[in-house]
Amino acid sequence: MSSHNMNSLQILRGVNAFTREPVEIRFDRAIANVDPLVSRHDGPLPMLAPGFIDIHINGYAGADYCDPGTTLEAIDRSLDVQFGCGVTRLLATIITNAPDQLTGALRNLADAKEQLPHGHAIEGFHVEGPFISPEDGPRGAHPLRWVRPPSIEEYRRWQEAARGYIRMITLSPEWPEAIPFIETIVREGVVAAIGHTKATAEQIEAAVKAGATKATHLGNGAHAMIRRHPNYIWDQMANDALAAGFITDGIHLPWSFLKCAIRAKGIERSIIVTDAVGPAESAPGFYTLGEVEVELKPEGRVVIKGGDRLAGSALRMDVGIGNTIRHAGVTLPEALVMSTRNPARVTRIASRLRGLEPGEKADLVEFAYDDAAAKLTVNRTWLSGELVFTRKA
Repeated sequence: MSSHNMNSLQILRGVNAFTREPVEIRFDRAIANVDPLVSRHDGPLPMLAPGFIDIHINGYAGADYCDPGTTLEAIDRSLDVQFGCGVTRLLATIITNAPDQLTGALRNLADAKEQLPHGHAIEGFHVEGPFISPEDGPRGAHPLRWVRPPSIEEYRRWQEAARGYIRMITLSPEWPEAIPFIETIVREGVVAAIGHTKATAEQIEAAVKAGATKATHLGNGAHAMIRRHPNYIWDQMANDALAAGFITDGIHLPWSFLKCAIRAKGIERSIIVTDAVGPAESAPGFYTLGEVEVELKPEGRVVIKGGDRLAGSALRMDVGIGNTIRHAGVTLPEALVMSTRNPARVTRIASRLRGLEPGEKADLVEFAYDDAAAKLTVNRTWLSGELVFTRKA
């Protein structure tokens, strides 16, 4: 169905993907009305949902957000490709690196946010590391030589370079400096996320008391072999104060773990993330993630060059949503809550908390949905009321 102007408002007709009811949405930059659709319409109606939110994405379509030298044109192109996946808001994520590289990348991303025509899709930044576990396994693909203890002074330098746009920091509570660090950033409105950690139950509990509210890609950034129990995966899974991000590509987590972890966390505390890197939506071959050389394999795995250690993903958010429905035993509305309202709530993205409701930002995605295959096909995407993607026929 087409959207068209009437009294300067755009009109969109389709099926509310949360309720399965036919609706008519009127909007400009924000949603003005959502009304039941009573008029006749020809043919099947498309599904309508809020635009997806990816709070963990290191790059896309050849653009590496961790590299201060990535051009604004490349970042712009990466946003356009994400709009085609239904993503309308993201936290551009950078990983462990040298201090000047981190501040350079943050400055570059702040330029992109402020100068690109659709830069406001970058809601803020997620700094993943360098205050993580130095140990092999929990450290993941992060370069060991730049892992270091939490430092308020360094955080201040980051936030200055980022012009205040840092929204989330992933760190390990195993550092003695972690608790005062978490208390400080949380007081300043930054989300403290636990990840890449070998922390004890006591350290995780202390981090939560200090204000940590998120577990980063739970089940990943961990030892290949851990004690059956107790261990830091169970401790984070059991803690109701922690929402958890899950990489739902079928590569990072076995489906049985994803299913159990979502049941443990509950729909309301589960978030679908891609953890995608620059090679995503690109040809197989060699790329860099910050200073780490990686290879995108033909089957979609991204690994450290010459090895088998995972280094982010090549996941599309629309595919991740379908995977979660198909393999974790959740419904389409539940998977949409996990990819729209939950990430907005946990990272405090304004006017994105209630779904398809008046007053919310007009970040909208129109898609076809194959119930049997749990497959979404994004047809059109709007960002703050502007049509930013139309599928070519």
